[in-house]
Amino acid sequence: MSEPSGLAVLGATGSIGGSTLSVVARHPDRFEIVSLAAARRAKELDRLALRWRPEYVVLAELPEPPAGLEWSGEWRCGREAMKAAAADPAASIVVNALVGFAGLESTLAALGAGKRLALANKESLVVGGELVLRAAEDGQGQLLPVDSEHSAIMQCLDGRPRAEVHRVVLTASGGPFREWPASRFGSIRPEDALAHPTWSMGDKITIDSATLANKALEVIEAHLLFGLEFDQIDVVVHPASIVHSMVEFRDGSTISQLGHPTMEVPILYALSAPERLENDFRSFDPVQASPLEFERLRHEDFPMFDLGVEAGRAGGTAPAVYNAANEVAVRSFLEGRLSFLGISRAVERVLSSMAPEPVENVEHLTAVDREARSRAREAVGTPSPTGGETVP
Repeated sequence: MSEPSGLAVLGATGSIGGSTLSVVARHPDRFEIVSLAAARRAKELDRLALRWRPEYVVLAELPEPPAGLEWSGEWRCGREAMKAAAADPAASIVVNALVGFAGLESTLAALGAGKRLALANKESLVVGGELVLRAAEDGQGQLLPVDSEHSAIMQCLDGRPRAEVHRVVLTASGGPFREWPASRFGSIRPEDALAHPTWSMGDKITIDSATLANKALEVIEAHLLFGLEFDQIDVVVHPASIVHSMVEFRDGSTISQLGHPTMEVPILYALSAPERLENDFRSFDPVQASPLEFERLRHEDFPMFDLGVEAGRAGGTAPAVYNAANEVAVRSFLEGRLSFLGISRAVERVLSSMAPEPVENVEHLTAVDREARSRAREAVGTPSPTGGETVP
Protein backbone atom coordinates (compact mmCIF):
# COMPACT_ATOMS: atom_id res chain seq x y z
CA MET A 1 0.00 0.00 0.00
CA SER A 2 1.28 3.47 -0.90
CA GLU A 3 2.02 6.12 1.70
CA PRO A 4 -0.91 8.43 2.55
CA SER A 5 -1.02 11.79 0.78
CA GLY A 6 0.13 14.74 2.86
CA LEU A 7 -2.62 17.31 3.33
CA ALA A 8 -2.50 21.01 4.24
CA VAL A 9 -5.86 22.39 5.32
CA LEU A 10 -6.06 26.18 5.10
CA GLY A 11 -9.12 27.56 6.84
CA ALA A 12 -9.26 24.51 9.09
CA THR A 13 -11.59 26.09 11.66
CA GLY A 14 -14.29 26.98 9.11
CA SER A 15 -17.16 24.83 7.84
CA ILE A 16 -15.29 23.48 4.80
CA GLY A 17 -12.24 22.80 6.93
CA GLY A 18 -14.38 20.82 9.35
CA SER A 19 -15.96 18.81 6.54
CA THR A 20 -12.51 18.12 5.09
CA LEU A 21 -11.27 16.73 8.40
CA SER A 22 -14.41 14.59 8.63
CA VAL A 23 -13.55 13.13 5.22
CA VAL A 24 -9.95 12.51 6.26
CA ALA A 25 -11.12 10.73 9.41
CA ARG A 26 -12.93 8.21 7.21
CA HIS A 27 -9.79 7.54 5.14
CA PRO A 28 -6.80 7.60 7.51
CA ASP A 29 -4.89 5.23 5.22
CA ARG A 30 -5.17 7.64 2.29
CA PHE A 31 -4.59 11.08 3.82
CA GLU A 32 -2.31 12.47 6.51
CA ILE A 33 -2.60 15.97 7.97
CA VAL A 34 0.68 17.87 7.54
CA SER A 35 -0.50 21.32 8.60
CA LEU A 36 -3.60 23.16 9.76
CA ALA A 37 -4.05 26.89 9.27
CA ALA A 38 -6.51 29.53 10.43
CA ALA A 39 -6.67 33.30 10.70
CA ARG A 40 -6.97 33.96 14.41
CA ARG A 41 -9.19 31.28 15.95
CA ALA A 42 -6.39 30.00 18.14
CA LYS A 43 -8.49 27.99 20.60
CA GLU A 44 -10.32 26.15 17.82
CA LEU A 45 -7.03 25.48 16.05
CA ASP A 46 -5.53 24.29 19.31
CA ARG A 47 -8.28 21.68 19.68
CA LEU A 48 -7.76 20.51 16.11
CA ALA A 49 -4.01 20.25 16.59
CA LEU A 50 -4.51 18.06 19.67
CA ARG A 51 -6.75 15.78 17.62
CA TRP A 52 -4.71 15.61 14.40
CA ARG A 53 -1.10 16.11 15.55
CA PRO A 54 0.10 17.92 12.41
CA GLU A 55 3.73 18.83 11.83
CA TYR A 56 2.81 22.47 12.56
CA VAL A 57 -0.11 24.90 12.64
CA VAL A 58 -0.44 28.45 11.32
CA LEU A 59 -2.24 31.53 12.61
CA ALA A 60 -2.14 33.95 9.69
CA GLU A 61 -3.41 37.10 11.39
CA LEU A 62 -1.68 36.92 14.75
CA PRO A 63 1.95 37.89 15.44
CA GLU A 64 2.30 35.07 17.98
CA PRO A 65 0.09 32.39 19.51
CA PRO A 66 -1.84 33.54 22.59
CA ALA A 67 -1.14 32.16 26.02
CA GLY A 68 -3.02 29.21 27.43
CA LEU A 69 -2.92 26.89 24.41
CA GLU A 70 -2.52 23.17 25.10
CA TRP A 71 -0.83 21.87 21.96
CA SER A 72 2.94 21.89 22.47
CA GLY A 73 3.88 21.48 18.80
CA GLU A 74 5.14 24.14 16.40
CA TRP A 75 3.08 27.30 15.95
CA ARG A 76 3.83 29.57 13.00
CA CYS A 77 2.31 33.01 12.57
CA GLY A 78 1.76 35.53 9.76
CA ARG A 79 0.58 35.48 6.17
CA GLU A 80 3.97 34.37 4.90
CA ALA A 81 3.61 31.28 7.07
CA MET A 82 0.23 30.61 5.45
CA LYS A 83 1.78 30.85 1.97
CA ALA A 84 4.62 28.57 3.06
CA ALA A 85 2.11 25.97 4.25
CA ALA A 86 0.46 26.07 0.82
CA ALA A 87 3.80 25.33 -0.86
CA ASP A 88 5.17 22.88 1.74
CA PRO A 89 6.91 19.94 0.00
CA ALA A 90 5.43 17.58 2.60
CA ALA A 91 1.89 18.35 1.41
CA SER A 92 0.90 16.93 -1.97
CA ILE A 93 -2.67 18.21 -1.57
CA VAL A 94 -3.73 21.65 -0.35
CA VAL A 95 -7.30 22.44 0.64
CA ASN A 96 -7.87 26.18 0.38
CA ALA A 97 -10.95 26.87 2.48
CA LEU A 98 -10.05 30.46 3.28
CA VAL A 99 -12.63 33.19 2.85
CA GLY A 100 -12.40 35.99 0.31
CA PHE A 101 -9.45 37.78 -1.25
CA ALA A 102 -7.25 36.62 1.61
CA GLY A 103 -6.98 33.22 -0.06
CA LEU A 104 -5.38 34.41 -3.31
CA GLU A 105 -1.73 34.26 -2.28
CA SER A 106 -2.13 30.72 -0.95
CA THR A 107 -3.86 29.61 -4.15
CA LEU A 108 -0.99 30.97 -6.23
CA ALA A 109 1.61 29.46 -3.90
CA ALA A 110 0.04 25.99 -4.00
CA LEU A 111 -0.38 25.90 -7.77
CA GLY A 112 3.05 27.39 -8.35
CA ALA A 113 4.52 24.59 -6.23
CA GLY A 114 2.78 21.93 -8.33
CA LYS A 115 0.21 20.89 -5.71
CA ARG A 116 -3.19 19.38 -6.20
CA LEU A 117 -5.33 22.29 -5.00
CA ALA A 118 -8.81 21.47 -3.72
CA LEU A 119 -10.25 24.96 -4.05
CA ALA A 120 -13.14 26.07 -1.87
CA ASN A 121 -11.92 29.67 -1.89
CA LYS A 122 -13.68 30.60 -5.14
CA GLU A 123 -12.89 34.27 -4.60
CA SER A 124 -9.19 33.71 -5.29
CA LEU A 125 -9.99 32.26 -8.73
CA VAL A 126 -12.62 34.90 -9.47
CA VAL A 127 -10.31 37.74 -8.48
CA GLY A 128 -7.04 36.25 -9.70
CA GLY A 129 -8.44 34.92 -12.97
CA GLU A 130 -5.66 34.50 -15.49
CA LEU A 131 -2.99 34.83 -12.79
CA VAL A 132 -4.33 31.69 -11.13
CA LEU A 133 -4.63 29.75 -14.38
CA ARG A 134 -1.12 30.80 -15.36
CA ALA A 135 0.26 29.70 -11.98
CA ALA A 136 -1.32 26.28 -12.48
CA GLU A 137 0.20 25.96 -15.95
CA ASP A 138 3.65 27.25 -15.01
CA GLY A 139 3.88 25.27 -11.78
CA GLN A 140 2.12 22.21 -13.18
CA GLY A 141 -0.37 22.38 -10.33
CA GLN A 142 -3.78 20.75 -10.50
CA LEU A 143 -6.88 22.82 -9.75
CA LEU A 144 -9.95 20.89 -8.60
CA PRO A 145 -13.10 22.68 -7.42
CA VAL A 146 -14.71 21.90 -4.09
CA ASP A 147 -17.94 23.81 -4.81
CA SER A 148 -20.65 21.20 -5.34
CA GLU A 149 -21.79 22.88 -8.55
CA HIS A 150 -18.37 22.90 -10.20
CA SER A 151 -17.53 19.45 -8.93
CA ALA A 152 -20.74 18.31 -10.62
CA ILE A 153 -19.77 19.98 -13.91
CA MET A 154 -16.31 18.43 -13.78
CA GLN A 155 -17.83 15.00 -13.24
CA CYS A 156 -20.41 15.45 -16.00
CA LEU A 157 -17.77 16.59 -18.48
CA ASP A 158 -15.51 13.64 -17.59
CA GLY A 159 -12.80 14.84 -19.95
CA ARG A 160 -15.07 15.53 -22.92
CA PRO A 161 -13.83 18.26 -25.33
CA ARG A 162 -15.24 21.70 -24.58
CA ALA A 163 -16.30 21.97 -28.22
CA GLU A 164 -18.97 19.36 -27.49
CA VAL A 165 -20.54 21.46 -24.71
CA HIS A 166 -23.54 23.57 -25.62
CA ARG A 167 -24.06 25.02 -22.14
CA VAL A 168 -23.88 24.28 -18.43
CA VAL A 169 -26.65 24.91 -15.94
CA LEU A 170 -25.69 25.81 -12.37
CA THR A 171 -28.35 25.25 -9.75
CA ALA A 172 -29.09 27.61 -6.87
CA SER A 173 -31.13 26.84 -3.77
CA GLY A 174 -32.63 30.33 -3.93
CA GLY A 175 -31.57 31.04 -0.37
CA PRO A 176 -33.83 31.95 2.56
CA PHE A 177 -35.71 34.64 0.62
CA ARG A 178 -36.72 32.62 -2.43
CA GLU A 179 -40.42 32.93 -1.54
CA TRP A 180 -40.28 36.37 0.05
CA PRO A 181 -41.86 39.22 -1.92
CA ALA A 182 -39.43 42.03 -2.69
CA SER A 183 -41.62 44.33 -0.58
CA ARG A 184 -40.33 42.56 2.56
CA PHE A 185 -36.63 42.85 1.73
CA GLY A 186 -36.32 46.16 3.56
CA SER A 187 -37.02 44.40 6.87
CA ILE A 188 -34.48 41.57 6.46
CA ARG A 189 -32.24 41.11 9.51
CA PRO A 190 -28.90 39.30 9.66
CA GLU A 191 -30.46 36.38 11.53
CA ASP A 192 -33.00 36.00 8.71
CA ALA A 193 -30.29 35.91 6.07
CA LEU A 194 -28.20 33.42 8.05
CA ALA A 195 -31.06 30.90 8.16
CA HIS A 196 -30.17 29.04 4.97
CA PRO A 197 -32.79 26.39 4.14
CA THR A 198 -30.38 23.76 2.76
CA TRP A 199 -26.69 24.26 3.48
CA SER A 200 -24.73 24.82 6.71
CA MET A 201 -21.97 27.30 5.88
CA GLY A 202 -19.94 30.16 7.32
CA ASP A 203 -21.55 33.56 7.79
CA LYS A 204 -19.96 35.24 4.74
CA ILE A 205 -20.97 32.62 2.19
CA THR A 206 -24.42 32.26 3.77
CA ILE A 207 -25.11 35.97 3.24
CA ASP A 208 -23.70 35.70 -0.29
CA SER A 209 -26.15 32.87 -0.89
CA ALA A 210 -28.99 35.03 0.39
CA THR A 211 -28.11 37.90 -1.99
CA LEU A 212 -27.13 35.46 -4.82
CA ALA A 213 -23.68 37.09 -4.95
CA ASN A 214 -22.30 33.60 -4.38
CA LYS A 215 -24.02 32.35 -7.53
CA ALA A 216 -22.51 35.21 -9.54
CA LEU A 217 -19.06 34.24 -8.26
CA GLU A 218 -19.81 30.66 -9.30
CA VAL A 219 -20.70 31.78 -12.84
CA ILE A 220 -17.33 33.53 -13.11
CA GLU A 221 -15.64 30.47 -11.62
CA ALA A 222 -17.28 28.20 -14.21
CA HIS A 223 -16.16 30.54 -16.99
CA LEU A 224 -12.55 30.29 -15.83
CA LEU A 225 -12.44 26.63 -14.80
CA PHE A 226 -14.03 25.19 -17.91
CA GLY A 227 -13.17 27.74 -20.59
CA LEU A 228 -16.83 28.57 -21.26
CA GLU A 229 -18.31 31.79 -22.59
CA PHE A 230 -20.67 33.57 -20.22
CA ASP A 231 -23.53 32.96 -22.65
CA GLN A 232 -22.94 29.21 -22.18
CA ILE A 233 -23.60 29.40 -18.42
CA ASP A 234 -27.17 29.45 -17.12
CA VAL A 235 -28.53 29.39 -13.58
CA VAL A 236 -31.82 27.94 -12.34
CA VAL A 237 -33.26 27.83 -8.84
CA HIS A 238 -33.56 24.31 -7.44
CA PRO A 239 -34.74 24.53 -3.80
CA ALA A 240 -33.96 20.91 -2.88
CA SER A 241 -30.26 21.23 -3.83
CA ILE A 242 -30.29 17.63 -5.09
CA VAL A 243 -29.25 18.31 -8.69
CA HIS A 244 -25.93 20.07 -8.28
CA SER A 245 -25.44 21.11 -11.90
CA MET A 246 -26.06 19.95 -15.47
CA VAL A 247 -24.13 19.89 -18.73
CA GLU A 248 -25.99 20.04 -22.04
CA PHE A 249 -23.99 18.76 -25.00
CA ARG A 250 -24.31 19.86 -28.59
CA ASP A 251 -26.22 16.65 -29.52
CA GLY A 252 -29.00 17.62 -27.11
CA SER A 253 -28.04 15.20 -24.32
CA THR A 254 -28.01 16.62 -20.80
CA ILE A 255 -26.04 14.95 -17.99
CA SER A 256 -26.49 15.95 -14.35
CA GLN A 257 -24.90 14.98 -11.03
CA LEU A 258 -27.24 14.36 -8.11
CA GLY A 259 -26.85 13.74 -4.41
CA HIS A 260 -27.92 14.92 -1.00
CA PRO A 261 -26.61 18.38 -0.09
CA THR A 262 -23.38 17.64 1.74
CA MET A 263 -19.99 19.19 1.08
CA GLU A 264 -18.19 16.01 2.06
CA VAL A 265 -18.89 14.35 -1.30
CA PRO A 266 -17.30 17.05 -3.51
CA ILE A 267 -14.45 17.40 -1.00
CA LEU A 268 -13.73 13.68 -1.19
CA TYR A 269 -13.78 13.78 -4.99
CA ALA A 270 -11.43 16.77 -5.09
CA LEU A 271 -8.99 14.87 -2.87
CA SER A 272 -9.16 11.57 -4.74
CA ALA A 273 -10.26 12.16 -8.38
CA PRO A 274 -10.36 10.42 -10.75
CA GLU A 275 -10.54 7.58 -8.22
CA ARG A 276 -13.77 7.24 -6.30
CA LEU A 277 -13.19 6.13 -2.72
CA GLU A 278 -15.78 4.16 -0.82
CA ASN A 279 -17.67 6.15 1.77
CA ASP A 280 -20.50 5.75 4.25
CA PHE A 281 -22.39 8.89 3.29
CA ARG A 282 -26.16 8.78 2.99
CA SER A 283 -27.30 6.89 -0.09
CA PHE A 284 -29.44 8.75 -2.61
CA ASP A 285 -33.11 7.74 -2.79
CA PRO A 286 -34.75 9.19 -5.95
CA VAL A 287 -38.27 8.40 -4.74
CA GLN A 288 -37.76 10.12 -1.41
CA ALA A 289 -36.13 13.08 -3.17
CA SER A 290 -39.05 13.58 -5.56
CA PRO A 291 -40.34 15.82 -6.93
CA LEU A 292 -37.36 17.74 -8.28
CA GLU A 293 -38.52 21.30 -8.95
CA PHE A 294 -36.84 24.15 -10.81
CA GLU A 295 -37.63 27.85 -11.03
CA ARG A 296 -36.35 30.85 -12.89
CA LEU A 297 -34.02 33.19 -11.04
CA ARG A 298 -35.60 36.50 -9.95
CA HIS A 299 -33.00 38.84 -11.43
CA GLU A 300 -34.89 42.02 -10.59
CA ASP A 301 -35.13 41.18 -6.88
CA PHE A 302 -31.54 39.96 -6.41
CA PRO A 303 -29.37 42.59 -8.15
CA MET A 304 -26.13 41.23 -6.70
CA PHE A 305 -26.29 38.38 -9.20
CA ASP A 306 -26.36 40.56 -12.31
CA LEU A 307 -23.82 42.98 -10.83
CA GLY A 308 -21.39 40.10 -10.32
CA VAL A 309 -21.91 38.50 -13.72
CA GLU A 310 -21.45 41.84 -15.46
CA ALA A 311 -18.22 42.35 -13.51
CA GLY A 312 -17.12 38.96 -14.78
CA ARG A 313 -17.95 39.89 -18.35
CA ALA A 314 -16.03 43.16 -17.97
CA GLY A 315 -13.02 41.18 -16.77
CA GLY A 316 -9.72 42.66 -15.69
CA THR A 317 -9.96 44.14 -12.21
CA ALA A 318 -13.78 44.35 -12.19
CA PRO A 319 -14.30 41.01 -10.38
CA ALA A 320 -11.78 42.09 -7.73
CA VAL A 321 -13.69 45.33 -7.19
CA TYR A 322 -16.99 43.47 -6.95
CA ASN A 323 -15.57 40.97 -4.48
CA ALA A 324 -13.90 43.58 -2.26
CA ALA A 325 -16.95 45.83 -2.11
CA ASN A 326 -19.16 42.86 -1.35
CA GLU A 327 -16.94 41.65 1.50
CA VAL A 328 -17.11 45.08 3.15
CA ALA A 329 -20.86 45.43 2.60
CA VAL A 330 -21.60 41.94 3.95
CA ARG A 331 -19.56 42.60 7.07
CA SER A 332 -21.41 45.88 7.60
CA PHE A 333 -24.75 44.09 7.20
CA LEU A 334 -23.77 41.38 9.68
CA GLU A 335 -22.74 44.05 12.17
CA GLY A 336 -26.11 45.80 11.81
CA ARG A 337 -24.75 48.93 10.13
CA LEU A 338 -26.17 48.33 6.64
CA SER A 339 -29.52 47.09 5.39
CA PHE A 340 -29.88 44.00 3.23
CA LEU A 341 -30.87 46.19 0.28
CA GLY A 342 -27.90 48.42 1.02
CA ILE A 343 -25.47 45.64 0.10
CA SER A 344 -26.19 45.85 -3.63
CA ARG A 345 -26.39 49.64 -3.57
CA ALA A 346 -22.95 49.93 -1.99
CA VAL A 347 -21.42 47.41 -4.40
CA GLU A 348 -22.96 49.10 -7.43
CA ARG A 349 -21.65 52.46 -6.26
CA VAL A 350 -18.10 51.14 -5.94
CA LEU A 351 -18.22 49.32 -9.29
CA SER A 352 -19.40 52.46 -11.07
CA SER A 353 -16.55 54.48 -9.54
CA MET A 354 -13.71 52.16 -10.61
CA ALA A 355 -13.22 51.44 -14.30
CA PRO A 356 -11.88 47.94 -15.10
CA GLU A 357 -8.14 47.71 -15.81
CA PRO A 358 -6.03 44.85 -17.18
CA VAL A 359 -4.56 42.83 -14.31
CA GLU A 360 -0.79 43.25 -14.12
CA ASN A 361 0.24 41.16 -11.12
CA VAL A 362 -0.67 40.28 -7.55
CA GLU A 363 0.56 43.64 -6.26
CA HIS A 364 -1.74 45.40 -8.71
CA LEU A 365 -4.72 43.30 -7.60
CA THR A 366 -3.88 43.98 -3.95
CA ALA A 367 -3.87 47.73 -4.59
CA VAL A 368 -7.21 47.51 -6.42
CA ASP A 369 -8.66 45.43 -3.60
CA ARG A 370 -7.49 47.96 -1.02
CA GLU A 371 -8.95 50.90 -2.96
CA ALA A 372 -12.27 49.14 -3.53
CA ARG A 373 -12.54 48.36 0.18
CA SER A 374 -11.84 51.98 1.03
CA ARG A 375 -14.56 53.18 -1.33
CA ALA A 376 -16.96 50.57 -0.01
CA ARG A 377 -16.39 51.74 3.55
CA GLU A 378 -17.19 55.27 2.43
CA ALA A 379 -20.32 53.99 0.72
CA VAL A 380 -21.56 52.26 3.88
CA GLY A 381 -20.24 54.86 6.31
CA THR A 382 -17.78 52.48 7.98
CA PRO A 383 -14.41 53.60 9.42
CA SER A 384 -11.31 51.82 8.20
CA PRO A 385 -10.51 48.77 10.38
CA THR A 386 -7.25 48.36 12.24
CA GLY A 387 -6.73 44.93 10.65
CA GLY A 388 -7.59 43.23 7.38
CA GLU A 389 -10.51 41.04 6.44
CA THR A 390 -10.34 37.73 8.29
CA VAL A 391 -10.40 34.12 7.19
CA PRO A 392 -11.37 31.04 9.18
